[in-house]
Amino acid sequence: MEKLAIINEDKTLDVQMSKLNGSSFQTVMMNALLLNDVSMTHCKIINANLSDLEIEGAQIGGAYIHNIGGPPEDHPAYDPAFKQRPVKFENCDLNNSSFSNCDLSDVAITDCNLSGMRINGILVTDLLSAYDK
Repeated sequence: MEKLAIINEDKTLDVQMSKLNGSSFQTVMMNALLLNDVSMTHCKIINANLSDLEIEGAQIGGAYIHNIGGPPEDHPAYDPAFKQRPVKFENCDLNNSSFSNCDLSDVAITDCNLSGMRINGILVTDLLSAYDK
């Protein structure tokens, strides 16, 4: 397989019907990037600004999303005034997913199937039933 190196350039790439397996993008700016009808299994995105990211019609089974938000205190880019902008999930199938050690303050859950959903081991449907009494 031929290797193409693009280093310290200002270019727009038009890549269609191509295999780019094993490619690496490091310290690059790709604002307004469009990925349509792509296979990106085993893709890793590390230390990225994904503000205003939109993912539509994607399969993310097995995805591992972690350490999302501002940099931690020991990071050089840490900003104690940082406030995460809201993230919106709409028409998503997240069954059997788990959320651990997440800040869910002020999260709104509306018109969702909550059967089997547990918070700290307690069924949410039981909590709502007790609340309604």
